[in-house]
Amino acid sequence: MSTRAENLAKRFTDFNNQFTAFVESCPEKDWTRVCPGENWPVGVVARHVAAGHYRVLGLAKMIVEGKQLPELSHAAIDEANAEHAEKHAGCTKDEVLELLRKNGIAISDYIAGLDDTDLDRTGHLAAAGGAISTQQIVENLVIQSAGEHLASLKAATGR
Repeated sequence: MSTRAENLAKRFTDFNNQFTAFVESCPEKDWTRVCPGENWPVGVVARHVAAGHYRVLGLAKMIVEGKQLPELSHAAIDEANAEHAEKHAGCTKDEVLELLRKNGIAISDYIAGLDDTDLDRTGHLAAAGGAISTQQIVENLVIQSAGEHLASLKAATGR
C-alpha cells in the first residue's frame, strides 16, 4: 500500500459518498427526469455510475495483472452504454444504492491495496488515445467521469 493509493482511495470514497447521498435524497418524482448530458433518466444515469464504473475498474485490474486491454472504441463503449440504459430503464433507487455501497467498498479497497508500481503501470486503451496508467483509469474513467454524470444528475433535478 502506498500513500498515493491511500489518497486516491480516499478521493474515490469521498466522491462515492457524495454520489450516494445525492441518490438517497433524490425524490421519486425526479428519478425519471431526463439528464441533459446522457439523454437517459436520472435512475439510469445513477445505475450507470454504480455498475458501469465498477466494470471500468476491471481495466485497471488488467493493467496491474499485466494483461492486454481489450480494443475498446468509443463506438463500442457507446453501444454498451445504450444497451445498459435500455436494459435498466426501470431500475429502482434501492437497487442503485445497493450497487453504490457494495461496489464503492470494493473499488476503494482495491485502490487502497495498490502500491506505486501498480499505479504507474500502463496499458494501451484506444478509447483513451493510447497509453493509460492504472492511476489515470481511476482518476479519469472512474472519478472524473462519474463527477460529470453527477453534474448532469444535478442539472436534471435542479439540485
